[in-house]
Amino acid sequence: MQKTIFLFLGLLFSFAAFSQNTPDSTKKIIPAEISCGQCMFKLKGKGCDIAVRIKGKAYFADGIHIDAFGDAHAKDGFCNAIRKGEVQGTITNQRFKVSYIKLYPENQN
Repeated sequence: MQKTIFLFLGLLFSFAAFSQNTPDSTKKIIPAEISCGQCMFKLKGKGCDIAVRIKGKAYFADGIHIDAFGDAHAKDGFCNAIRKGEVQGTITNQRFKVSYIKLYPENQN
């Protein structure tokens, strides 16, 4: 029984991870800066939450956790660095609903 539960949970998490790594060909891919909303983009909030900055305007991001790409408080983590990448999603109630996110390598300009 435990093996079945762990298998189910593993499949569930793998589908969730896969959905954020596959862009929707019907939606536009948007260049963005990705970082901690509070630490790097100076958005008001509690704790550390991931945010995206598109065309100079920052939005908290829903659908992705701040530690999804590693420890946010590491030297190169989102609380200490602004990373460039691309996103897909929608802006709803001044929040960005992420359906796809990709970080560019750190040395790419």
